[in-house]
Amino acid sequence: MFNKNIKLVLAISIFAFAIYQFIEGYIGNGIMYILLALIFVFLYYKNEFILLAFLRLRKQDFEGAKKWLAKIKNPSSALVKKQEGYYNYLHGIMLSQTNMNEAEKYFKKAISLGLSMDHDLAMAKLNLAGIAFSKRRPQEAQKLLSEAQKLDKRDMLADQIKMFKQQMKKTSIPKQQYGQPTSSRQHRRSRR
Repeated sequence: MFNKNIKLVLAISIFAFAIYQFIEGYIGNGIMYILLALIFVFLYYKNEFILLAFLRLRKQDFEGAKKWLAKIKNPSSALVKKQEGYYNYLHGIMLSQTNMNEAEKYFKKAISLGLSMDHDLAMAKLNLAGIAFSKRRPQEAQKLLSEAQKLDKRDMLADQIKMFKQQMKKTSIPKQQYGQPTSSRQHRRSRR
């Protein structure tokens, strides 16, 4: 794995060599080297290990995704800011199955670093809403849920948001307080 700056240096040097090939009259070689330089520019913005981890997650292979993400040793130096956000987002998704406290940290860091796709940001906020609700913070969960709903412009998460709202309504039924009349009989007794 190359550092992000090394990828840029390689892209610039290959592009310079492509220009040299054009000057020498080797147009086909120059075009090939420009395409090769574009691959390194693409990998600067889209990390290869994160792409491979996403492919593993699509197949529900969490262990395979963890192996690919483990190859990124120092995310802050190896990744662009948005890609570091996706690095944390992927870790949050994988940890949300087992460790909600760690997953919450990763999702919050991913949101602070930024995610380029609105539906990914909506998914992160929906997961954070679920974690907040399970930790008995309903106001925070409601706020995150409404933010996720605003971000989900294509209704990709509409079913999950609807189910989550129903679950919140079921569990937010007010519980009766101790020491207060709970039935009409007790209410009548207190009048007498």
